[in-house]
Amino acid sequence: MNRLSFYYLRFTFLAVCLLFGGCGIVSVLGTPSSHEGKVPAEYNLAEHPDRKVLILVNQPAYLNAQTNLRYYLTKSLRKSLILKVAISPEYVIDYDKLSEFRSSKPGFSLLSPAEVGKALVADMVLFVTINDYELSEVAQSGYYKGFLGVQAILFDTVTGERLWPKTAKSKGIKVGFDMEKANQEIAVDKLAAACAYCTTRYFYTCRKNKFKIAEDRSDISWESWGK
Repeated sequence: MNRLSFYYLRFTFLAVCLLFGGCGIVSVLGTPSSHEGKVPAEYNLAEHPDRKVLILVNQPAYLNAQTNLRYYLTKSLRKSLILKVAISPEYVIDYDKLSEFRSSKPGFSLLSPAEVGKALVADMVLFVTINDYELSEVAQSGYYKGFLGVQAILFDTVTGERLWPKTAKSKGIKVGFDMEKANQEIAVDKLAAACAYCTTRYFYTCRKNKFKIAEDRSDISWESWGK
């Protein structure tokens, strides 16, 4: 058999395998790898590109956290909605606009998320309550240990309906790191960015290999993590 005939037979064999699924080639090629698999959105915000979103972060007075934690988290959530969920910046209400309304409105804390959303002409409110926060430097080493836990809900401002999550009152998000080389500001920013990502990943179809990040502690109890 000459070389030309050998290559012709080899090509024919591969063509038959691909046509009839023999040798397991078709099944292998047709099965998405873990790299290609995707996690469907729980609530697809990309399907509502013309609806304005207000990010409302609640930082309870009893929480022992620095005063600008609410700012860091709002900034990171806004960035993630724009870059990851692909919402146009003009449809995510700016933090400064909310801050001005908060400072000028007596009894702001008595308003519901939907009422705040209506006042700022938002169609939806992403309401995030901070319920756990811990940040400490490890023996003055320049390394930080941090944890941030929140409860998140997406409301429709017109009806007051909870759009997300559908099967629970709120979605619990926990993020943290054991050892991070940083100063305090960078450490807080990292916690906020991780929390924002772990919240907004439910609003678009996310690749499986990107869904879970190193800082995600949502499946780990705070008591276990803190030991």
